[in-house]
Amino acid sequence: MSPAPLDRDDLRARVAKALSAFLSGQAARLDAISPSLGPVHDAIDSFLLTGGKRLRPAFCYWGWRGAGGTDSEAVVTAAACLELLQACALIHDDVMDGSDTRRGQPAIHRRFAGVHQREGWLGSADGFGVSAAILLGDLCLIWADEMLNTSGMAPDALLRGQPVYDEMRVEVMAGQYLDLVEQSSGDGTVDSALRVARFKAAKYTIERPLHLGAALAGAGQEVRDGYSGYGLPLGEAFQLRDDVLGVFGDPSETGKPAGDDLREGKRTALIAMTLDAARPAQAAVVRRHLGDPELSEQGVAELRGIICETGALARVETLISRLMDDALTALHAAPVDDEAREVLEQLAVAATDRAL
Repeated sequence: MSPAPLDRDDLRARVAKALSAFLSGQAARLDAISPSLGPVHDAIDSFLLTGGKRLRPAFCYWGWRGAGGTDSEAVVTAAACLELLQACALIHDDVMDGSDTRRGQPAIHRRFAGVHQREGWLGSADGFGVSAAILLGDLCLIWADEMLNTSGMAPDALLRGQPVYDEMRVEVMAGQYLDLVEQSSGDGTVDSALRVARFKAAKYTIERPLHLGAALAGAGQEVRDGYSGYGLPLGEAFQLRDDVLGVFGDPSETGKPAGDDLREGKRTALIAMTLDAARPAQAAVVRRHLGDPELSEQGVAELRGIICETGALARVETLISRLMDDALTALHAAPVDDEAREVLEQLAVAATDRAL
């Protein structure tokens, strides 16, 4: 029997341990500045250590292993830094979307609005919460860099990885901005929605973590190209699955209220495909309800019905399957270690076959 599933579970535990150790070191640092920063550390600690799929560290680690790298705590720590980068993205994303929850807990800006209210401070509690969340997201971004650079990886490996890490951060910020434009302009197409998916998720979640692992291991261009052939279609499928879950997902699984993406007005490929195929009356209903923060459960159900009736849900599911096939075909042809190939195949299933 293959040991790969056990290795994946073990890696998640090791990533959590590395994050816990790093954050423990930051607690004294913040306390030395002021005890008032205690809630900052506690919030980041809770955010990072309760929940999260650890996909980015997993792809980075197995990108390293697939390129011939051997196991070490240093590479696990380096890969774990991507959870801090993801925390930055999620904290800021929740501010931009006005989300109330994340991973079944209050979003960071809501958490700090609650701190303001409990303390009876002056001014706007919501304004304080947003300001605090922006700062905490920035702090996570800084700590991600620090965790990578103090991971224990050899200096030449870090030098090779830095351009990939830089490109990854630029691409995710670009993708976030394009997502903001899509929501604000209200006239997005399927192609533009898929472009957002590529830069906000495909590259950032899968391709670049694989490239970072490969660069740290000193892999050549052939390995990186193989990872791109696998990572880009898989990453797009991952985002499309997220889009479906954002409308049809079970809150106990997603950690967010049912239909939250509809209330936030997200212009996903699923919505673009719906509007492409909708009759005028259906399109009018979608445009009237999409982005309504007070959208009722009945309104969510009405929009879900239209998404299904237009064939958009079936079209997205077909696209996810095709992208998955493309990714696995590229993976089987890539010049990577056999054990890593097996785990990367399992990660592909985990990323795209999540339950509604």
